[in-house]
Amino acid sequence: MKLTTNIIGSTGLVGKQLVQQLLNDNRFEKVRLFVRRDTGLRHPKLEQQIVDFAKTESWEKLLTGDVLFSALGTTLKQAGSKEKQYEIDFTFNLNFAKKAKENGIENYVLVSSVGANSKSTIFYTRMKGELDEAVAKLGFKTLVILRPASLTGNRENRRTAEEMSVPVLNILTRFVFKNYRPISDETVAKAMINAALNNNQSKTIWEGAEVFNLAAGKV
Repeated sequence: MKLTTNIIGSTGLVGKQLVQQLLNDNRFEKVRLFVRRDTGLRHPKLEQQIVDFAKTESWEKLLTGDVLFSALGTTLKQAGSKEKQYEIDFTFNLNFAKKAKENGIENYVLVSSVGANSKSTIFYTRMKGELDEAVAKLGFKTLVILRPASLTGNRENRRTAEEMSVPVLNILTRFVFKNYRPISDETVAKAMINAALNNNQSKTIWEGAEVFNLAAGKV
């Protein structure tokens, strides 16, 4: 059976890779994007829904099918404030997850972050940890949470400090701190797809180093 997928966060680094891989994968018959503006993408399998994420009534009835993928997230700089970042990273994500479950979608794959912990004193990792715990309570048949470390790929907005740290982290994480090994957008997207297809997966959280194994099919 071919699957119908829903994606939020499709215009980000991982999201773009995920969309392309799904469009090229015959196991998926429809790829539905929820976006704020036209992406310019056109494909027979692609369905684009331009919505207001803050207005649930603009998208809730459109959220149907087999899988919800979320690579939705932003930075504090892009959001402009912690309150706005929390709305995007936590509230929007949780609202979509809730409606997906209500609408009969039983498979949910979420990109979280290395170090996610609801008890963290760091705003970003605490926020991610709170989301992980909140979606875990919704009762999806298959829930997979990926916690990758620094992402590599072609970003529209360059992050100079992150780019400079990647070579150093690649060396340091060969033997220690393996969960902090930088990972490509392509690899994370592949891991998301494998997670969605492996419906008997009992493992929920995949830490940084484990995401590589999931992408390679070593589960």
